[in-house]
Amino acid sequence: MDQKYWVPALERADLILKAISRQTGALKMTDLCEETGINKSSMFSLLRTMETLGWVVKGAGERYVLGAGISYYNTVYNDSLKQNMNLVERFLAESVQSVAAVGETFQLSVLDRDEIIYLAKQEGQSLVRLESSPGMRFPAHATAMGKMMLALLPEGELERRYSGKSLSAVTSHTLTDWAEFTAALADIRRTGYAMDREEIIEGISCAAAPVLDAAGKAVAAVSTSMLQHAFTAKQEAAVREVTLLAAKLSLS
Repeated sequence: MDQKYWVPALERADLILKAISRQTGALKMTDLCEETGINKSSMFSLLRTMETLGWVVKGAGERYVLGAGISYYNTVYNDSLKQNMNLVERFLAESVQSVAAVGETFQLSVLDRDEIIYLAKQEGQSLVRLESSPGMRFPAHATAMGKMMLALLPEGELERRYSGKSLSAVTSHTLTDWAEFTAALADIRRTGYAMDREEIIEGISCAAAPVLDAAGKAVAAVSTSMLQHAFTAKQEAAVREVTLLAAKLSLS
């Protein structure tokens, strides 16, 4: 991350929370200063703010423990994981028919800042096995699923994620010109699906469609990937099947 966007106060709060979590109920303010290297004046202000937010609680002997405010974030995070797991289960069940229709591999991913994270994959009949295992990350701008989700971001959010409007070349086919890229995203919004033609892997092309929540927000995307010569023959079927699969998984 570019250091000009770094917020030192958040970093110090993170250091405090980690120190307390390692020795819960054992550290006073002076102990936290020693553990983190934060001076007493700053530590006092940070702790008072964190107490007000419910992130930390000063207990017996003026020693600190984590507060209920932190458990809220943990609950939300776990709920998010459950939603993703439920989506994975539904994807694995519904994509069997999609794979049978196209004969190629289907994937599910979510967007994390300027990357996609693969959640699941349903292998097709192709002898070529794609490097898209669950947990793997790829630059969003170079993938069909990434471009699909980037295209549906709220107004202004794309520029916040790519503040320098810089797009790295993953292959010789990757879109790196900002004007061309945003024009491509506009076209994706119009058609409702996205493609990448050898933009992330030479010789491989993909088609993707968005998975929407009840409010119509893109929470994930599905795609089908195949060798470029197969994509030339199957493009129409690929777009049709990813669109159908995405609709089945969507809540809107």
